Amino acid sequence: MGQLLTIDCDECELQGTRACDDCVVTFLCQRAPDEAVVIDVAEARAVRLLGQAGLVPTLRHHRRATAVS
Repeated sequence: MGQLLTIDCDECELQGTRACDDCVVTFLCQRAPDEAVVIDVAEARAVRLLGQAGLVPTLRHHRRATAVS
């Protein structure tokens, strides 16, 4: 299996800000709170390209220095 990108809101420095309203994770998955999204490198590239084309919101996840427990 290739590299994986884990997107966990609890690890995002933008959690609880207005960035969450326009997050690609929310847009694509309508995920429940506290559910991480795990995508592989090819999927991460596809999400990035869709965002660059303006078809979906861009990925705004920025990992915190330490996760909130």
